[in-house]
Amino acid sequence: MSTQTAVLNNHRRNFTVLYVIILLTALQLFIALLTDGFALSQDEGMWHYIGRNWFRNRLVPYSGGADNKSPLFYALFGLSDKLFGVNYWFPRVVGTLCQSLGLWFLYKTARLLAGRQAGILTISFYGLSVLWKSVDGKFVSYDETYEVTFIIASFYFLLGAKNKQGDFISGFLAAIGLCFRLTAIFGIGALFTSAIRKKGFAALSFSAGGLAGVLSGLLAAHLAGINLRDLYTFMLADNFGAGSTTDHGLIFRTIQFCNLFFFSEVILFYPLLIAYLFISKKADWLIVWLLSVFVGINLIGNYARVDLKEILPAMSLAAGLTAIHFINKYNLPLNKILIIIWVCFFPKSLESVFVLTVDESVRPDLYCKEPYIQPDDKAVKALGEWIKASTKPQQKVFVAGFSASVQAYSERVSPTIYFNATQTQIAKKRFYEDMKQCKAEMILVPLFPSYKQYIDAGLRAYIDQLAARDYVFDRCMFSYAVYRLKK
Repeated sequence: MSTQTAVLNNHRRNFTVLYVIILLTALQLFIALLTDGFALSQDEGMWHYIGRNWFRNRLVPYSGGADNKSPLFYALFGLSDKLFGVNYWFPRVVGTLCQSLGLWFLYKTARLLAGRQAGILTISFYGLSVLWKSVDGKFVSYDETYEVTFIIASFYFLLGAKNKQGDFISGFLAAIGLCFRLTAIFGIGALFTSAIRKKGFAALSFSAGGLAGVLSGLLAAHLAGINLRDLYTFMLADNFGAGSTTDHGLIFRTIQFCNLFFFSEVILFYPLLIAYLFISKKADWLIVWLLSVFVGINLIGNYARVDLKEILPAMSLAAGLTAIHFINKYNLPLNKILIIIWVCFFPKSLESVFVLTVDESVRPDLYCKEPYIQPDDKAVKALGEWIKASTKPQQKVFVAGFSASVQAYSERVSPTIYFNATQTQIAKKRFYEDMKQCKAEMILVPLFPSYKQYIDAGLRAYIDQLAARDYVFDRCMFSYAVYRLKK
């Protein structure tokens, strides 16, 4: 009877955890799907375009569109287009499911270290914090989601490994995270340090698994027809220096650092992190993980809000272990502590609720008059659909500036792989070559101020000269000047 009771209690506990994960998953879906005017974001438009060119037009990544993400990530958006056409919801649903898998492995890690209650506390911290606006919680479709999930799983297998097989699996999972996003290298550094601290051949087995994962990814890319030199150039080499995504001055870095780490909800973690340092009294594997990712965010220096998602698992685990320590030490009620956590960490943004209450119709009358306003997501989608209706499928269309979503919704191929503004020396050289070799049927040039603010003057001058020489002005649409090729 006692054995049956124990089994029944164990099932109840598992169901409790599943209920928490299901609730957090539902909250994530609500925030992810009911934002941005039910349309692709700028970045999602970029990845959708490249993925679609791969799956629909047989243009493999980097020959059908340039960006710094991995082929594995583009494949997800290519599959989305293959199954459902241009849509914003499929990558966000898949990202949510992947994130929920990370919740499960984080729970298992905390349970391994301090028991079931610690696991529930940890996933409450993590599952709520990834929803915050200050970490771009609505953009669960970004590659950080996949990288972080595989790093979490890798830590679980490394910590719980009782033989070489577990260490090997840990390394392989870490390599998959690296294949999704190269910044996983900072988490992998913490994993390798932890493997070295283990007895036996853990570090060797972990390294073997990591090498197997990386080689498998490279082999898959090669078999898919992707040039490995392009893989190196676009994912790594061309992301540093003038005009790159990391080209930011000290003032920008300082302001963004403060915005991320001091003027956001992340400060809620700090008292618990400080307490964890006093409790642990040493730089254990969790502190190494936390510091490695923190250093990585600062070395890259983009300070995008979504970058914070890489540090949240370590923070949440430290917070969960600290909370359970005080609960056990002072005999505090778990349920009341959980209520406090959910109230404090619950996302405070009403953005999703607001989207449900606003008029989703597009008003063209708001555009094409001074001062030119930048089109919102609804207008961007409408512009892309107008381009699709106004051109033939085989005709090429170029949309200047940061206009990837317009390009995605137009379902037309750009004459250049740099369909979205990239302003490194390599990018500019290739852009000029592509535009000379292939004439677009239609060119769209932004009229709103941010175009001049963020796009290199030389690029703007070249596009203006091209439009004046080979094209005729057709009309203005949603604050874009539309030019058609001279017949």
